[in-house]
Amino acid sequence: MHVEPMATSHESDLVGRGGGPAASRPVMPLVLIVEDDARMRKYLRSTLTDQRFRVVDAETGAQALVQAAGHNPDLFVLDFALPDFDAVHITTKLREWTPAPILILSAHDAEHDKIAALDAGANDFLTKPFGTGELLARIRVWLRHTQRADTESLESALQVGDLRIDFGRRLASVGGRDVRLTPTQYKLFGVMMRNAGKVLTHEQILFMVWGPAYTKETQYLRVYMGKLRQKFEADAARPKYFITEPGVGYRLRDEE
Repeated sequence: MHVEPMATSHESDLVGRGGGPAASRPVMPLVLIVEDDARMRKYLRSTLTDQRFRVVDAETGAQALVQAAGHNPDLFVLDFALPDFDAVHITTKLREWTPAPILILSAHDAEHDKIAALDAGANDFLTKPFGTGELLARIRVWLRHTQRADTESLESALQVGDLRIDFGRRLASVGGRDVRLTPTQYKLFGVMMRNAGKVLTHEQILFMVWGPAYTKETQYLRVYMGKLRQKFEADAARPKYFITEPGVGYRLRDEE
């Protein structure tokens, strides 16, 4: 497993100051390659670094999850069959906290594998062998899509009563006070804020926050909703905003 060296603090200070070559060099997207075949991993690394992408890699699912948490990649290139976990399991875990594009590579063209991977949250599926040009084209497509979404949401913020979320800056607050949230708590808060006033079923919320593999795990939702109430409500036992709809789901109250 290889990790690209991080820029030094001096190098980082040069970026954007217009004082030398580093200032004009854009920071390229970081790609995590997850592939247990050493030759394929070397080929993917060489192909992407030739295109000036930053690259980290892993050869098992467990290593991939550690690398993902440590580096927060902009895109994943993920082999379907790994020694410990398959791509469906890894994709499901990644979708708990990252929206970054996931491109699955597989030696098999089975339809049920594609469906399972895409339902788990993958963005694309490419069957081996594939051409270098097609691989790079698909990566560019998903990175462009991500960049557009980031640009569109840069100034996006929502206010519901005393609750506020700033998607561009990834900040949450209540009554002007910043609230620290875990990635999953932030995602749940964002879903509720985007759907203020609507009754969302347990299944809808679980699908949007945790993914299709978790639509029956209502205990997850109860625990996390309790955490949001503790952080945002004046009295978590008598919530003003995060309202339970018995037997159905939850609603974020948007009227005073």
